[in-house]
Amino acid sequence: MIPSTLHSRNSGDSATRPTVASTIAEVRNQVAAARAGGGATVGLVPTMGSFHEGHLSLMRAARQESDFVVVSIFVNPAQFGPGEDLESYPSDPERDLELTAGEGVDLLFVPEKDEIYPEGFETYVEPGSVAEGLCGRGRPGHFRGVATVVAKLFNIVGPDRAYFGQKDAQQAAVVRRMAADLDFSIEVKVCPTVREADGLAMSSRNVYLSEEERAQAPLLFQALNAAREALAGGQRDASKLRRLMRRAIGQNYMVELEYARIVDPVTMQPVPVVEAEVLAAVAARIGKARLIDNMLIAP
Repeated sequence: MIPSTLHSRNSGDSATRPTVASTIAEVRNQVAAARAGGGATVGLVPTMGSFHEGHLSLMRAARQESDFVVVSIFVNPAQFGPGEDLESYPSDPERDLELTAGEGVDLLFVPEKDEIYPEGFETYVEPGSVAEGLCGRGRPGHFRGVATVVAKLFNIVGPDRAYFGQKDAQQAAVVRRMAADLDFSIEVKVCPTVREADGLAMSSRNVYLSEEERAQAPLLFQALNAAREALAGGQRDASKLRRLMRRAIGQNYMVELEYARIVDPVTMQPVPVVEAEVLAAVAARIGKARLIDNMLIAP
């Protein structure tokens, strides 16, 4: 939780800190005030905090395209399964607040669990087939939790645009499908994955990696590149591309492969033969960290 002493917008810092709201009513009042003059657009960046450069890139995109930028921080218990890292998920609220100030964020929404899921809450959004494969297979109920909290944030903030990262491609696909099916008049924007110098996709969970584990983590990116290069070289058989990715990751004893798939980037359904742009996607466990990555590739 953001300490109450940090709730002031004008703290005297060189960068202006955002207003911090912890209740739905506060958020709605702030957004209504921003729109009061007419014509103001609102951008939303939903997050679970522990910001890195990937999060900041979403804030910059929102700042460039919106008059009023809202960032939410909520570690959503509904998207964590039994035995997952809900209690230990990385958190550094004071650092997060400073970083949002540097990116010109107007409003930071940091609700408690009971604000989002009050006593008696029992209505959830059930995503369809787009949520069934990839991470949905190994994390049952995960995208139900994602779709529910994002639908609530859409209703609370009422943004014109919402920003998500390509690293979480299946999440973005679920949100796009939900927004279309439930008639949210919100543009879902997906921004490029931000990577470390060696190709590792930035993730809050990277902090779980030991030095030795961190040295092996770029294997996920290398596996995706192997599929991309094979496709560019004329290989269209998705099963052979999958084998290339599995081989690139599976040869390391420290990396436990969860999946390597070639899927349609909209439906997330498997593609047997690559005839247009597809999503190459991988997931693996390295020590305590579960890492995912993906790449859009085309013939």
